Amino acid sequence: MHSCVGTERSTNARTRSRRHWRAASAQWPTQGIPDNPRAWLVTVAGRRLVDQARSDIARRHREETVAAMAPGDDLVAPAPDDDLRAADRDDTLTLLVLCCHPSLSPPTQAALTLRAVGGLTTAEIARAYFVPEATMAQRISRAKQSIKRAGSRFEMPAEPELTDRLRVVLQVLYLIFNEGYTASSGPVLARADLTHEAIRLTRAAHELRPDDGEVAGLLALMVLTEARRPARTGPDGDLVPLAEQDRTRWDADAIRIGLELVAANLPHGPVGPYQVQAAIAAVHAEAPGAANTDWPQILSLYDLLSVLAPNPMVTLNRVVALAMVRGPRAALEVLTSLDTDEQLAGHHRVDAVRAHLLDMAGDGSAARAAYQQAARKTTSVPEQRYLLARAARVRAV
Repeated sequence: MHSCVGTERSTNARTRSRRHWRAASAQWPTQGIPDNPRAWLVTVAGRRLVDQARSDIARRHREETVAAMAPGDDLVAPAPDDDLRAADRDDTLTLLVLCCHPSLSPPTQAALTLRAVGGLTTAEIARAYFVPEATMAQRISRAKQSIKRAGSRFEMPAEPELTDRLRVVLQVLYLIFNEGYTASSGPVLARADLTHEAIRLTRAAHELRPDDGEVAGLLALMVLTEARRPARTGPDGDLVPLAEQDRTRWDADAIRIGLELVAANLPHGPVGPYQVQAAIAAVHAEAPGAANTDWPQILSLYDLLSVLAPNPMVTLNRVVALAMVRGPRAALEVLTSLDTDEQLAGHHRVDAVRAHLLDMAGDGSAARAAYQQAARKTTSVPEQRYLLARAARVRAV
């Protein structure tokens, strides 16, 4: 027995080692050998172990939640003539829909789902919604009590309720993906366990509703964004901004799939916010280099998005596109409107964008101060390192 376990562990260790060496052989020829190769390998191994552990914990948490929410009858073995459930059935999407109960407000539905299914902490959810952690904790607690009193069954609702709940499910999946793609805090830039789970569940939603343009749009947005992951970090895990990424390292297969989803769904039916964001990601994906990006088209798409789903973060992203089309001074004038916004007040990304625009405008001293202020505000270690490095590179004028 012990020898079998030892053999299995040894085999798993060899498999992990081969994966790490494959990663090294893929990255080192293009990015250069890091200063400390052994430390690089240890770091890569550690990150992948953390991602795997997080994925396992999140899956166990979902299984426990499903068991707790299931009515008593669902725990009884079916009769011989009943349809048996598939042994490998994944009830996560059903659980997502269940958490989006109509007795709850849409923001509360999303918050509960992120906590119960997405595996995000209350603090992470609070940051996503720009509210204090204590406020979010109260919302989640009240939401759990409301669903318990409603006596919901663990099953997909009928139309039109399913369509209404699915809108909230998409918002939740979008937030899970965003937290995974750029972690709001901690020592790592991204959490692959969250992005992979968000994409998997969005694919399940797309299979459930193949003719829903917004479901397809969200899936395309995630796939196109995730395709850039290999180029987002350097050999030491440091953040590489979009304009400086080696686009030959982007996942060409993922980009092809994402572009096909956009082409198949954008021309049909009413256009929604996720489809527009997917179209923006597609414009970036189709550009062979940063200098070839069709910024006027991206600005037009952000103008449309500002009408469909106006919010401060859309305004902030539009400011960047505006700078590329009309210059940094025009963008800085628009950026001042966010200084008094309650949601983004004190958010490091406002300072980071301001620093970038000031740098573009040639105001080195102000840009350096803004980069340093953004670095003080962020709770992400990789982002902090990147912002401080940018501050150090700016030439004072």
